[in-house]
Amino acid sequence: MTITTTRPEPASADLGTDPEGPAGRRVLTGDRPTGPLHLGHYFGTLRNRVRLQRQGAELFVVVADYQVITDRDIADRLAEHSENLVIDYLATGLDPESATIFAHSAVPALNQLLLPFLSLVSVAELGRNPTVKDEIAHSRQSAVSGLMFTYPVHQAADILFCKADLVPVGQDQLPHLEVARTVARRFNERYGAGIFPRPRALLSEAPLLPGTDGGKMSKSRGNAIVLAADEDETARLVRGARTDAERRISYDPAGRPGVAGLLQLAALCQDRTPGELAEEIGDGGAAALKRTVTEAVNEHLRPIRARRAELAADRAHIRQVLRTGAERANAVADATLAEVRAAMGAVGSA
Repeated sequence: MTITTTRPEPASADLGTDPEGPAGRRVLTGDRPTGPLHLGHYFGTLRNRVRLQRQGAELFVVVADYQVITDRDIADRLAEHSENLVIDYLATGLDPESATIFAHSAVPALNQLLLPFLSLVSVAELGRNPTVKDEIAHSRQSAVSGLMFTYPVHQAADILFCKADLVPVGQDQLPHLEVARTVARRFNERYGAGIFPRPRALLSEAPLLPGTDGGKMSKSRGNAIVLAADEDETARLVRGARTDAERRISYDPAGRPGVAGLLQLAALCQDRTPGELAEEIGDGGAAALKRTVTEAVNEHLRPIRARRAELAADRAHIRQVLRTGAERANAVADATLAEVRAAMGAVGSA
C-alpha cells in the first residue's frame, strides 16, 4: 500500500499571488434580507463580488431569508427586503445570467443538509464559537433560539451544497467559515467520501467604513447612507455627520474618527487617498469637507441609482431572477444531497 501525503490547504486565499486567480473558482456569498444595503456593504463586499465575477469566478449569491430569524422573533417585510437585495445586486453590476442568485427558502435540499452536518459538530464547539457568542449578545429575540446555535452549521450547508472553494468574509466571520471547513473534513473522513472541498476565506481588502457618527456603519444604528437614498437625502445625512471643532482638516482615524470616516468615504468614491483629500480641503473646515463628501458620493452612485430605479420599476423581472436562480441552485443542491445520502447509505439514496 502506498501512502501519500499532501500539504494542508491554507484556511485563507490570496488571489493576488495565485497564478490562476479567481477564474474557475466557485464562490459562495450573500446577505440576510433585514433592510436596505448601504455604502459599507457596497465598498466592503458588493464591488468585490462584481470584480470576482468579471475575473471568471462562478458566483452563488444567497438571499438568506431563513437566517433572518436567527436573532429576531419576526421576519418583517421579508419578501420586500429580499427583492430589494436583488435590485441592489443587479444595480451594482452582478449579472444574473452567470451568477446564481437565489433565496434560501427556495432550495429544500440545501436545508436538508443541515441535519447530517449537525451530527458532525458538538454542542460545546458551537457554544465556544466567538461569532455565535457575539450574535447572542446582540440578539433582538426575547429569548435566544436554538437556531442561533445552529447558525454556523446552516452557513456550512450554504457553502458546501455548491462545493464552494472560496468564501468572501470579514475577519469576524472566520469562526463560521472554520465550522464549514470542519464539517467538510469530518464528513469526508467519517464516510470515506471526498465529496466536499475545504472552503477557504477570501478576506476583504476594503477597510471598515465608519458611519456618519464615526462608529461602524450599520442599518440598525441609523448612521448609514443606503444605496436607495436619493441625492437630497445623501446631502442631509452627510450634513448631520459628526465632525469636531478643529478647522483644518486632517486624516487622523484615532484622534478624529468622524472627520477620518468622511475623508475615507469620499476617497473610496474618487479612488484617491484620504490624506490627499485632507490636504486639498485644508482650512476649509467641516463645511468644505461635507460638500466634498456629498459631491463624491452622489457622483459615484449616480449611475447605480439610475439603474436601481429602472430595476425597482420592474418587480416581475426581479422575481424571475430569483426563480431562475432557484432552479439552478436546486439542481446543484439535489445532486449534492444525493451524493451525501449515497455516502451515508441512507434509505433515500436507494
